[in-house]
Amino acid sequence: MKVLTYNVNGIRSAMGKGLIDFLELHQPDVLCLQEIKATPDVVDTAPFEKMGYNLYWYPAQKKGYSGVAIFSKIKAKHVEYGCGHEMFDFEGRVLRADFDDVSVFSCYFPSGTTGELRQDVKMQFLDHFFTYVHEIKSINDNLIICGDYNICHKHIDIHDPVSNKNSSGFLPHEREWMDKWFESGFTDGFRHFNQDAHNYTWWSFRANARNNNKGWRIDYISVSDSLKERLKSSAILHNHFQSDHCGMYVELE
Repeated sequence: MKVLTYNVNGIRSAMGKGLIDFLELHQPDVLCLQEIKATPDVVDTAPFEKMGYNLYWYPAQKKGYSGVAIFSKIKAKHVEYGCGHEMFDFEGRVLRADFDDVSVFSCYFPSGTTGELRQDVKMQFLDHFFTYVHEIKSINDNLIICGDYNICHKHIDIHDPVSNKNSSGFLPHEREWMDKWFESGFTDGFRHFNQDAHNYTWWSFRANARNNNKGWRIDYISVSDSLKERLKSSAILHNHFQSDHCGMYVELE
């Protein structure tokens, strides 16, 4: 089972930059998308359906904003739209698909970069999401939490930890939340295989950041510890350019 996550920063834009070719090359069984910024009625879904995907959408209520989706070659037994919080569900931030023995989430955590108000919203989301996921985990322990977490966990996950120490996405209390998250029964799928620095998933459009690899690793696939022994591989697919993010995947037995 290959699970791939990708913040596409607009699905229509990404399709215009080769998203379909990207999927045909990597052939994920389950694709988790963030920042789709569209409803299915304005997207040509035929190429995805031709590849055998069942399409589960959860766009934001605000047009052209946020939204998540799960495209799966395995038909879901159940799909849960939202996380039971009015504001975050209005913004289309959490979608869950249940399969035979695993549940896969596509999540788009809020960014706090636009000011103090949204940073407060981000912290509210982190608190709510932690509780929400662990309530599910108490019933079904086999969870795969994909998405854009908008947080760099450790110094090796950001190109300049010193100058960014007071930046949203690398604040001490955000990183402490990540510590708590991974200590609560989850494994960082990528770090399970790779402990090297300079592996990033997002780059600013400014200052030629991507060409200089001045990036941030803010996209994750968290895998329940109960699934850790089933992990086969993981990689960041940084040589594809459909978005200011890049895709990453894990493979499980």
